[in-house]
Amino acid sequence: MNNKWIKNYNDLAVTENRKIALSIAEAGLDAINTETVINRSIKIENNTLLVKDISFDLSNYKKIKVVGFGKCACEAVIALEGILKEKIDEGVVVGLTKKVCPRIRTFAGTHPRPSGANAESGKEIFELVKSATEDDLIIVIVSGGGSALLCYPESECVQGEKLYDAFLKTGKTINELNAIRKHISLLKGGGLAKVAYPATVIGLIFSDVPGDNFDEVASGPTYKDISTKEDVEEIIKKYELGEFDLLETPKEDVYFEKVTNFVLVSNKTALEAMSKKSLELGFHSHVISSELYSNVDHALDLIFTNKKDKSVILAAGEPKLTITKSGGSGGRSMFMGLKSISKIDNDSVFIPLASDGMDNCPGAGVVIDKNTKERILNNDIDIQKYIDDFDAYNAFKTIGDIIDTGPTNANVSDLMILFTNKHE
Repeated sequence: MNNKWIKNYNDLAVTENRKIALSIAEAGLDAINTETVINRSIKIENNTLLVKDISFDLSNYKKIKVVGFGKCACEAVIALEGILKEKIDEGVVVGLTKKVCPRIRTFAGTHPRPSGANAESGKEIFELVKSATEDDLIIVIVSGGGSALLCYPESECVQGEKLYDAFLKTGKTINELNAIRKHISLLKGGGLAKVAYPATVIGLIFSDVPGDNFDEVASGPTYKDISTKEDVEEIIKKYELGEFDLLETPKEDVYFEKVTNFVLVSNKTALEAMSKKSLELGFHSHVISSELYSNVDHALDLIFTNKKDKSVILAAGEPKLTITKSGGSGGRSMFMGLKSISKIDNDSVFIPLASDGMDNCPGAGVVIDKNTKERILNNDIDIQKYIDDFDAYNAFKTIGDIIDTGPTNANVSDLMILFTNKHE
């Protein structure tokens, strides 16, 4: 197979079942590739911009400005420049690494905790959007990770870091965290749309949020927010998160009348591609959920309960993981891998995978099967201690079976594959 994404494919693909499971994972990662997504969604014909099935006559605008934020923002803007070329007048984008673009300034920010670097680029984005007139078109690239990377004013960055650390300990859903983030920012929760008014705004959404809650991506800078300060105060009080200086998000419809949001990719894109690949390989596939928010144990029960011979069980989401002990390493996917070891049988392969290629560590995820269990037994590895210490990355550094993709520059939540084939 063409192992485009998994760098250590040859080391991992030691059985036929593993090869099949890894090829399904590859198909999912390929489908969400940022350059591919931009090129299949956006076109220029004469002087008309086509975004999916909606057209924008560029002769109606004096200037085209581009702003963006999130893990795939810089890669998206490179692809966008390849389409629009000199039609772009100026732009500012912040991602995880700085890129070289002819017409757009790029910044590198920090994630998952915001910092002063994020505030610097946030100010640049704010000033560029604020300078737009009603004759301008602003294209906004909104991607996963933008809740941390987009940060303005500076007070938001300070509060955002404090909020992230406090909320991490609760193990609660991203929806509640993002609701608070919207109310400490001038750009999130529809704030960017308000600042841009009366310019025309096109939002290009690269969703990392399970389900269809697209207003949660990067905390919804181009979507009208329905939550209120009072709602957020209740969340803060409920989880004893501390003191925050809250703002109300814009509620007036007028600020959103000239905003059109397009969801270009989500975890459903990856799930559809993995389902298609499964069928091509001759196996029935079943998507059990695109929005797994339940705790890791419940998520694993749901996945393994649906296991059938010659089938591929697929899921995506962000299973809840409450950290009760500090000092560990790795993220949700590797922890799911640890917990799945007791469930795996001789005929199955389980792959939990962070679609951005970074499961809070250099690894993207893991491959779990009978070989994994044999190595654990042969080397007398105490899996329960690693589970108790929330130290999944160090566990798999000892065991092996870490999937190495490096940053994929895409992000659509975590992906989960359970492949069963008794006649390997």
